[in-house]
Amino acid sequence: VQLQASGGGLVQAGGSLRLSCAASGSTFSSYAKGWFRQAPGKEREFVAAIGWSSGSTYYADSVKGRFTISRANAKNTVNLQMNSLKPEDTAVYYCAAGPRATWEATEYPYWGQGTLVTVSS
Repeated sequence: VQLQASGGGLVQAGGSLRLSCAASGSTFSSYAKGWFRQAPGKEREFVAAIGWSSGSTYYADSVKGRFTISRANAKNTVNLQMNSLKPEDTAVYYCAAGPRATWEATEYPYWGQGTLVTVSS
């Protein structure tokens, strides 16, 4: 049972990146998925989440209107399209899976390894 995040990299401010998280294991087929990030010297923070059956989405205020979370049920994959990136978006981004879509990291028992996003000014 694993979550594999990919798609991070270096991008200039104003650019875009698309993160993907592939979940293996039938357990994840009905789990909500979330994205969190952790910048150097800071605590992990919520970015976005999506309910797997409802498709309801939730965003942190800091990314609302710039980031879009989506799912591909057949592939058990969740994506995070990040547009209009800012230097303050620089962080390691983690995908997570849990029984419900929430901003609370403690509600997600399963975590991927993280992918680094660096936004240069």
